[in-house]
Amino acid sequence: MRDFSPPTLVFLRTAPAALLLLPLAARGGHLRALLPRWRWVLAFAVVELAVPWLLIGHAEQHITSSLTGLLIATVPLMGAVIYAFVPGMERLDRRRLAGLFVGFAGVAALVGIDVGQTDLIAVGEVIVVALCYAIGPLIISRRLADLAGLAVTSAAMTIVAIGYAPVALTHLPQSASVEAIASVAGLALICTALAFVVFFELIVEVGPARSTVVTYINPLVAVLLGVVVLSEPFTLGITVGLPLILLGSVFATRRSALPPEAAPLAGYEKAGDTGAPETAPSR
Repeated sequence: MRDFSPPTLVFLRTAPAALLLLPLAARGGHLRALLPRWRWVLAFAVVELAVPWLLIGHAEQHITSSLTGLLIATVPLMGAVIYAFVPGMERLDRRRLAGLFVGFAGVAALVGIDVGQTDLIAVGEVIVVALCYAIGPLIISRRLADLAGLAVTSAAMTIVAIGYAPVALTHLPQSASVEAIASVAGLALICTALAFVVFFELIVEVGPARSTVVTYINPLVAVLLGVVVLSEPFTLGITVGLPLILLGSVFATRRSALPPEAAPLAGYEKAGDTGAPETAPSR
């Protein structure tokens, strides 16, 4: 948003979410359980929130939203590579890997590819964002899955808000439009507070690899809302991209056909389990 600097926007996104969620987590008595694993909560806050949101805010000042969306859509593909080296994680079969590429092709068709006069530094920033988004769910699945999602999310939001407060509060704009303020409120309460509590539970339920496929759906929803709400044209890219994204997501999120001895798999346990195999190295 042009009315707010990237650090200020990160603060305005996380502070209201923290103020809303933290009392709820405290009332439920879930915060105390975070103390033994505060380092992993901090790591999640940095990897999933603090670094990506700052870099996205800066990068989108120099590259188009469509290119940003396309680069972020590489998250499932990066995740597939990273998780292949993690002991105990479910391996991708050919069908799921093909689904990832089909879904990515759908995103490319949907948002288009605008690389004219591209700022390579901004592109690099978004690639770092995609890498962070691939690692964040892994931290939850392997180290935090047995904790209450509300507690982890509220603590992470609080950490990021406190960290950005000194810079954000000294760089507040002199004025902001009503539309910008309303957008920040929606971003903080719906797209951050509510969405991250739900996303945490999704990661615990289906595992980090499948949860990252949501990055294919994000641009699809944005484009379809533009057509329905803003009367934007229904383009050829939407016609081609829509079925590819849906088809790719279906195949990419199906469980691989693995031999019985391969289960259960670390990273796919329900809440209440440790979320880490007994042989996982301590860090």
